Amino acid sequence: MFDVLTLNAISPRGLARLPGHLYRVSSESASPDAVIVRSFSLHDREIPASVKAIGRAGAGVNNIPVPAMSARGIPVFNAPGANANAVKELVIAGLIIGCRHLCQGWAFAAGLEGDDAVLHKAVEAGKKQFVGNEISGRTIGVIGLGAIGGNVANATSALGMHVVGYDPALTVEGAAQLSSGVRRVDSLETLLAQSEFLTVHVPLLPATKNLINAERLTLLKDHAVVLNFAREGIVDEAAVVAALDAGKLTAYVSDFPVNQTRHHPKCITFPHLGASTEEAEENCAIMVADQIRGFLEQGDVHNSVNFPEVHLPRASPHRLVCAGGNLPGQGGIGGKRLGGGGGQRQVGEPYAGPAAARRAQAGEVFGQAVGDVHGGGGVIA
Repeated sequence: MFDVLTLNAISPRGLARLPGHLYRVSSESASPDAVIVRSFSLHDREIPASVKAIGRAGAGVNNIPVPAMSARGIPVFNAPGANANAVKELVIAGLIIGCRHLCQGWAFAAGLEGDDAVLHKAVEAGKKQFVGNEISGRTIGVIGLGAIGGNVANATSALGMHVVGYDPALTVEGAAQLSSGVRRVDSLETLLAQSEFLTVHVPLLPATKNLINAERLTLLKDHAVVLNFAREGIVDEAAVVAALDAGKLTAYVSDFPVNQTRHHPKCITFPHLGASTEEAEENCAIMVADQIRGFLEQGDVHNSVNFPEVHLPRASPHRLVCAGGNLPGQGGIGGKRLGGGGGQRQVGEPYAGPAAARRAQAGEVFGQAVGDVHGGGGVIA
């Protein structure tokens, strides 16, 4: 029986993927085999020695101490792409809200008083201040062309926008998913110089902190609209406010309210609603539950941010899974013993990450192989 600790409300449809006869799911387990979170921060929480895997029912893992988990041989799973459609739809809404002044118009209409005749007169007199622009035929720059950014690029292209994308880490598979209308460029500066709208879809890392700063904002077309539905901290809010006040930017639309922007008349902030749909929460929970189950029962590693992909169909009653420090020759540790058992298969080719996951299938010599592996040194878990 596996114990799974949940530290946020996780979609029941996701938890249903963990069958009751094999899993005990609780919000109070003291010695869990796995932990599943959404936004709960694990940085200041002691992770029990019993934990073998951590799942984040979402894409970002800023709330998980990934390096510390790697050092302990604990894979951290996430759900890339599970919330991509939800975020994409909100970005499209933000685009239109930002250039059509819809929030300001709504506030104006909500503040009107009088009978209908008075209201109609006030509407006709006041609507001119909310004249905006259409997005069709305009140029949008998309920074980051992963699951979310790629969807945004394709959707805005379908809406008639000229799309310029930048992502130096784009995979071959990701590139193949892009619409032919998405034009990729080789530098951030090239993208910014062409953009009337800018949307960012990258993780928050030291390299992306204040990625959109005062200097880069000056490269945008005049009266541009900037959108941030990725992570707080990627856009320098102080620089954005200065650009709005100077007339360089028309609007800033963000999913991360801060005091610098939430009361600014040209800023529209939402309470982190990007993935807040029933469908996205279900998709994320299902994906991460399946990954946790695959690892605990089979040793499979899929969508881990700190371990390589590992998959091997079961062919024997026993299975040995170990995590090592990716040392030369470690893959052969215990291999001779397992090979003698007639059931050994090795997985885990050279990997550039912090840990190497290796798995083998064994027959009667399983216990002896475990001893060989631990005796060989460099084994984390």
